[in-house]
Amino acid sequence: MKQFLVFQGPVSSRSGYGDHARDLLKSLIAMDKFFIEVVDLRWGDCPRNGVSEKDKHLEKYFAGPQGIRKQPDVFVQLSVPNEFQPIGKFNIGITAGIETTVCDASWIQGCNKMNLIIVPSNHAKTVFKTTTYDQVDNNTNKKVAELQCTTPIEVLFEGADLDIFHKTAKISNEINEELKKIPEKFCFLFVGHWLNGAHGHDRKDVGKLIETFIHTFKNNPSRTRPALILKTSSATFSVIDRNQMQERINNIVKKSGLKNSPKVYLLHGDLTETEMNELYHHPKIKVHVSFTKGEGFGRPLLEASLSGKPVIAPNWSGHIDFLKHSTLLPGDLKQVHKSVIWKNVILPESKWFYVNLIYASRVLKDVFKNYKNYLNLAKKQLTYSKNEFSTDKMTSVFADIMEKLVNVPQEVKIALPKMNKISL
Repeated sequence: MKQFLVFQGPVSSRSGYGDHARDLLKSLIAMDKFFIEVVDLRWGDCPRNGVSEKDKHLEKYFAGPQGIRKQPDVFVQLSVPNEFQPIGKFNIGITAGIETTVCDASWIQGCNKMNLIIVPSNHAKTVFKTTTYDQVDNNTNKKVAELQCTTPIEVLFEGADLDIFHKTAKISNEINEELKKIPEKFCFLFVGHWLNGAHGHDRKDVGKLIETFIHTFKNNPSRTRPALILKTSSATFSVIDRNQMQERINNIVKKSGLKNSPKVYLLHGDLTETEMNELYHHPKIKVHVSFTKGEGFGRPLLEASLSGKPVIAPNWSGHIDFLKHSTLLPGDLKQVHKSVIWKNVILPESKWFYVNLIYASRVLKDVFKNYKNYLNLAKKQLTYSKNEFSTDKMTSVFADIMEKLVNVPQEVKIALPKMNKISL
């Protein structure tokens, strides 16, 4: 008999957590081991139009207005850990994890409510397992216990959909028209949000990426310089957001003091996954680059690696699980800046990764000068990502986890023997 499973998460959300939720739900459906109902949740202010036409079948699993009518055998909740609630007979908490070195005490407490925790990277697992807090008696001010994660943790990566992210020479008119506006033939591409934080301290470190790029190629002749394209936004795809992003870029370029600096272009707007794959494969896009300070997993880097083009990224956090044949930048773990502190998420005492900018500059220059030398490595990375980090492989790993750990008592129907009627 199939077990009754409730999956709670932002399935309809247009967000990273929404992408993760849809992939997990599709994997659970593919296992064909559960009766599934979905509790679809809002995810912040993100739009709820994330279910594409090809995924419309997922909506038939959504619970109706009456909600869940009985306790599930298995409850799977995708959220931040301080929101975990054990409402099933067996409870699984799934989270994207953490980008720094320490997680909040409320996250540990949330994890300990569940029977199993699933995270997307070894980095996230390590942080959850190594974070501890002293529990102190209010009267004596002495340590009486230690708070740490006691729930088992499994690693389940976020798989790339090979039906979408694959080699292609077909580029849509929309992507072609945008790239026609850029005269440079060799472009570095960054993909990611430009988040809060002082210059040099936002999580993706977009500001220092721009600054380093400009100073690396400032002495190259204008006609042979590469360009940097930023596919970025802060929170929305509005005109206001676009103007704010462009103003940030302009301010950094202006501070460089160069009259004719290397070009930095903003690509702003809502692209589908298919359009993102086309962007990755456009002939002007030569290298994928990120100076991120920390990733729970780093899904855009995985998807970019399937283009077969070089990937440059820091040598720390979630993405190093899959970037085995890419150029990883050295650097140092440093305490987070006060401008990025976020209650219960980014703690004042936590650290994340700052790229060695001098080394990074040398790498940018070398990959531009000796591009062909990096293509063999990129091809190896493509093969590795394709074979080991697809959604099909993710489903297989997920199925093994569920088979091994989900073993809840089942309702057994008792068939009583038929008795002859007795007349008195």
